[in-house]
Amino acid sequence: MADSEPEIPETGILTVPDAVWSEVRRRADVIGPLTEKDKVSANIAAEAGEQLGLSARTVYTLIRRYRESGGSILSLAPGRPEGGRGGSRLSEEIERIVSCAINELYLSRQRIKIETVVKEIAHRCRVAGMKSPSSNTIRTRISRLRPEYVIRKREGRDAARSLEAAGGQFPEVFCPLEVVQIDHTRVDIIVVDPFSREPIGRPWITLAIDVYSRCIAGFCLTLEPPSAVSVGLCLAHGAIEKQAWLEHLGIAASWPIHGKPLSIHVDNGEEFHSEALRRGCEVHGIKIHYRPKGAPHFGGTIERVIGTFMQMVHELPGTTFSNTIERGKYNSEREASLTLAELEKWFALAITGPYHGSLHTGIGEPPIVRWERGVFEKGEPKPVHDPKAFLIDFLPVLRRRIHRQGFLVDHIGYFSNALRPWIAARDKGHMFLIRRDPRDLSRIWVLHPEEKRYLEVPYRTMSYPAVTLWEHKQAVARLRAVGRTRIDEEAVFRAIHEMRHIAQQAASKTKAARRANARRAHLKISHQTPISPAPQPGACTPLPVKPFPDIEEW
Repeated sequence: MADSEPEIPETGILTVPDAVWSEVRRRADVIGPLTEKDKVSANIAAEAGEQLGLSARTVYTLIRRYRESGGSILSLAPGRPEGGRGGSRLSEEIERIVSCAINELYLSRQRIKIETVVKEIAHRCRVAGMKSPSSNTIRTRISRLRPEYVIRKREGRDAARSLEAAGGQFPEVFCPLEVVQIDHTRVDIIVVDPFSREPIGRPWITLAIDVYSRCIAGFCLTLEPPSAVSVGLCLAHGAIEKQAWLEHLGIAASWPIHGKPLSIHVDNGEEFHSEALRRGCEVHGIKIHYRPKGAPHFGGTIERVIGTFMQMVHELPGTTFSNTIERGKYNSEREASLTLAELEKWFALAITGPYHGSLHTGIGEPPIVRWERGVFEKGEPKPVHDPKAFLIDFLPVLRRRIHRQGFLVDHIGYFSNALRPWIAARDKGHMFLIRRDPRDLSRIWVLHPEEKRYLEVPYRTMSYPAVTLWEHKQAVARLRAVGRTRIDEEAVFRAIHEMRHIAQQAASKTKAARRANARRAHLKISHQTPISPAPQPGACTPLPVKPFPDIEEW
């Protein structure tokens, strides 16, 4: 079966520099609407010329070329330079020989080596009586080809699945935060305990990307596997204004992406089907769209950017790389040196610096420029006025009846004087909706049945320390293991105290204990910001972030 992809044109259009392609898109924004008019007046042509820095005569020429090409924006490309930096020094005849040879030989299932292509071009040029271009010139032309196009031609569509939106294109998006894609991955790096600096394992990251601008809306970095909580934290991080958060991390940068998304696109993982996510989105008018089966391109944008960041992570100490072959003899645990907080700061620097500021070839401009232009033309996305309340709306959901002592949730009592009217009417048997943050069980949020707002309710015994749900589950399991059939609040907290004491003594001996200590460090989150962990003790300045290469689109 013949491949439906277009061949390389004789003019070598696939090797057009990014700057030229950006100019083509800019011209299309102005010339395109004019071609739909029956008549373009001199005043309109002059105004368009001022926008583009061209004469009115050139504007009319571009309109004619655009119409004659059937609406191809390639017809708006500037004239090819005769030489100079970024230009072509090759004659049209040699350009034809180079493009044809690359198409026939390199872009084939035979997977012919570049050296062979170079020799063949030299041979064809000799036959034509012309001087062959240098090997570096030919290699440069090949390096500018889109990776997914090259792999599809040389290895087939299946091999290109991880690089391209195979089988279709994501529906067009017209404004910032119209669609936000969210996904998780385990980061290709081992982090260390903030106190002992011993390795504790690989963290997980949840990323959210604005499909319109390709800007990163938010992220959540955690030691825990993907869950409804990490999705909620990522959404909350994307929705808030991040300047105060950046200053808290000691980062002098701008990250203007904030607001409620109109819709989110996710895969079919269990965490994306949670009641917490569904209810939170319903409250805030956010639509949830799940990736259709057999349509991998619906998640292409987020998967590509995750791959890009993992490639950057491979430059950090302690990276595990993508596989054992790539890792070779590199000892990831021995080289590990970044804590979770330092890695979080590194991601913030990578996003606000090289990623947002680098040219994205899929949209023809840097993501941050696209965002700013979209906001200017379409307006600011709907803001989140109370970040804490927004996060609460995405926390896991529980349902409990109220008792004389307040609420009892997993052997822990919660009480506030504000509950007294509900306690007095408890004989009605009303079931209350409760939200709980697994990172900090020291309080719960109870939905007021009439006013539809959340009431914060702390421990009934205020002297108990804040604990994580993970610690709580470990304590209950420990009590059951020693034969306790009746488990009460006091026994749970006594077990947690003993576990912490053991973990602190063994922190320098075992990875599991160090990981437990690192989990407890997350308790600081809820007391400082509902979005992300605070810097941990022993933190040091992260490694500098390398400049991004041109960001290619699916």
